[in-house]
Amino acid sequence: MSTWNLDKLFAPRSIALVGASPREGSLGRTVLRNLGRAGFAGPITPVNPRHREIDGRACVARLSDLSEVPDLVVVASPPASVPGVIEDAGRIGAGAAIVITAGLGHGPGSLAEDARQRARRYGLRIVGPNCLGVMAPRAGLDASFAANAPLAGDLALISQSGAIAAGLVEWGRQRNVGFSAVVSLGDKADVDFGDCLDWFAADRHTRAILLYVESIGAARKFMSAARAASRAKPVVVIKSGRHAQGAKAAATHTGALAGSDGVYDAAFRRAGLLRVYDLDELFAAAETLGRQKPFQGSRLAILTNGGGVGVLAVDRLIDRGGTLAEISEETGAVLDAMLPRTWSRANPVDIIGDADARRYAGALDALLKDPANDAVLVLNVPTALASAPAAAQAVVETVARDRETAFRRKPVFAVWIGEDPEAGRAFEAAGIPHYANEADAVQGFMHLVRWREAQDILMRTPASLPQDFAPDRAAARAIVEHVVAEGRTWLDPMEVSGLMRAYAIPDAPVTLARTAEEAGAAARPFVEAGGTVAVKILSPDIVHKSDIGGVSLDLTSVQAVEEATRDILARAARLKPQARITGVTVQPMVRKPKARELIAGIAHDDTFGPVIVFGRGGTAVEVINDKALALPPLDMNLAAGLISRTRVSRVLAAYRDVPAADLEAVQLVLVKLSQLAADLPEVRELDINPFLADKDGVIAVDARVAVAPVSGRRASAPHASFAVRPYPIEWERRLPLPDGREVFVRPVRPEDEALFLAFFERVTDEDLRLRFFAPVKDFSHSFIARLTQIDYARAIAFVAIDPDTGEMMGAVRLHADANHESGEYAILLRSDLKGIGLGWRLMQLMIEWAKTEGLAHVEGQVLRENRTMLEMCRQLGFAIRADADDPDLKVVRLDLEA
Repeated sequence: MSTWNLDKLFAPRSIALVGASPREGSLGRTVLRNLGRAGFAGPITPVNPRHREIDGRACVARLSDLSEVPDLVVVASPPASVPGVIEDAGRIGAGAAIVITAGLGHGPGSLAEDARQRARRYGLRIVGPNCLGVMAPRAGLDASFAANAPLAGDLALISQSGAIAAGLVEWGRQRNVGFSAVVSLGDKADVDFGDCLDWFAADRHTRAILLYVESIGAARKFMSAARAASRAKPVVVIKSGRHAQGAKAAATHTGALAGSDGVYDAAFRRAGLLRVYDLDELFAAAETLGRQKPFQGSRLAILTNGGGVGVLAVDRLIDRGGTLAEISEETGAVLDAMLPRTWSRANPVDIIGDADARRYAGALDALLKDPANDAVLVLNVPTALASAPAAAQAVVETVARDRETAFRRKPVFAVWIGEDPEAGRAFEAAGIPHYANEADAVQGFMHLVRWREAQDILMRTPASLPQDFAPDRAAARAIVEHVVAEGRTWLDPMEVSGLMRAYAIPDAPVTLARTAEEAGAAARPFVEAGGTVAVKILSPDIVHKSDIGGVSLDLTSVQAVEEATRDILARAARLKPQARITGVTVQPMVRKPKARELIAGIAHDDTFGPVIVFGRGGTAVEVINDKALALPPLDMNLAAGLISRTRVSRVLAAYRDVPAADLEAVQLVLVKLSQLAADLPEVRELDINPFLADKDGVIAVDARVAVAPVSGRRASAPHASFAVRPYPIEWERRLPLPDGREVFVRPVRPEDEALFLAFFERVTDEDLRLRFFAPVKDFSHSFIARLTQIDYARAIAFVAIDPDTGEMMGAVRLHADANHESGEYAILLRSDLKGIGLGWRLMQLMIEWAKTEGLAHVEGQVLRENRTMLEMCRQLGFAIRADADDPDLKVVRLDLEA
């Protein structure tokens, strides 16, 4: 339901408190007191059948006795009463309820589930149960049992823990940090992180969103809402339980490596969220991101009057993964001309302890103009030789001049050790982030770097199928379905090899031999060429082959292979007499002395679904623990980013006499695994280890695949188990036009910016005004990014392309609301292509998508003078009415349910 009725939660006009009490120390008494002291302007009515009034407020026995329907019902009554209270609240038409009461249980048959089901019948939204409550200072709302109300501000806090929410309120009060709202979600019977993210992303009073997460429920809903919110404003997340042990042992190395926290980290990264690791860092990140816009690059120049503090800043920068900027020759010459001969002549730029305001201004001006850095950190250690406030003022004035004249405003951070209040006020007024010490400043700089990286990742929306890759889905599905139908959990080596072939993943060939003679014949080509082979028992009842001596390695002759096969078969029959013995597998031993030993695979997370794992391979992978995780779908760029987050990535490059490994081949295997996870939801774990990579390519030496049957939505809907919805390639098509021509139509991609720029050059100013309701002159990156960067879980945009020229001919888009009930459309055609039927075809396609997605209706706003669009809407069945808020607009609406 997302934002449905959340206005009644965060800005109610009236409140009823069920379970209000005059007894000091009771929950009902505490909540009533907090409601009263917060300055709420509307009526607050206690509900308790035992009292006629509480604290001077008239009390009613039950909700149905209220003379007016309350927007918000706060529930602090005993657990057994809660489902009935929710029923009453829904029946009278209340919009939202905050269930503070704990002890309602979890799952089917619980009081919490009973309350949730009753609420859904009436469209009543529930926060909780078992929560601290909700506080919204701007609305005068404190529906909680917190000790103190939060200060008013522009940070929204969404916390799964009531204790953490209360603690952060106190933290904010001590540091004069205010909130637009504080939400304690508790057991999340209804309202969850996704709902709140959607609400606060659109809230103009919220500058940044802070999340305290213990667990996520609806993964795709969370990811879609988080991706949308983080495009609009900073979202900072802290998650507890990073080192909690898994509840069950993993069956493969990839399963063991894909720990819960690692998956959450991958999800946060993919959603564009900035993850921090303690409460101080949570607020520091929010403050930095609020004062300074993200920027490209990670090269930091450091300007200081104290060498020691500058070196400490460098240490912290390197520790955090930042880059110490070079000083360009031109800038070095400028600094040489203005600074004492004893200046450092390197970064950090040490301008010596007697540096005055003029020296700070000149050096900072030179660094701001130097293209060799991306940001500047200015440090000051107070001395008796110069005025620290004067130096601060010089920094402020230099930054102001730069902002007026520079094409790109370069970020500046400041640290005045033992900060003088006057210097602090100057930086505050100028909007320059300033910190108590160099460590905090570098951390603030790196928050912005990481935020920019997160945004870059967020903008990637890979295709559900790579363009140059065509797996044999039918063959792969036949293998998997056969194993599932037999009730088996593991694919045998022959089946694994078939699966690898279906997805064009190079692997060592495997041959089935039922007798010693067949094994010798299979080994002959390899041993006669000077190679060696391995023989392994093949039985669906023997998973751990080495436990019964079912493996023989490095066999160098046909005779040795035949003898080893006889021994293995005899031993298996003796030690496992009930086991079904198929035979043995014969496989060449892979010798690649300069190959890197890697691991790649698929693990399954109960929350986020399939996860792609990559890292250092071998028998000690868990001990080495050099791995990175990513949520599919992947493309080559995302695969490259996944690889780069491991230590083993460094040795994939050339070193000494070892040539560089074929990095593109490694990336491609990860993309193929991503597609395999999409095509075969039955695959629960896939483990390629070792996975060898050298200059000649890659090869899977050994692999294991576990499967399980799937049912419900995962069995029928494409990519249903994915937390991130991929580019919907299934919506690509050729559409015929009335004049016999065909156009190629596909969903928009993030890389379509150049396509849109060229398109807008062929759209008249008048047509642009009709589309955007105002003249458009600036086609900036941010403007076009809003058109090309969309989340396919809640929006679509189709672009029509001339198949002969590759030029864009037009586009239609539809953006569903947060409740996924209604969609707002917009359409624009190239000005020289009107009247050929293209607009009609695009509108039909958009309507088809809306129906497929289950939207109830499609709406749009059209200028009343745009008669062509209004007539087309009329012919398509849209109802047309005047816009009550703007006489120049018409509202068009098409109901789809019928």
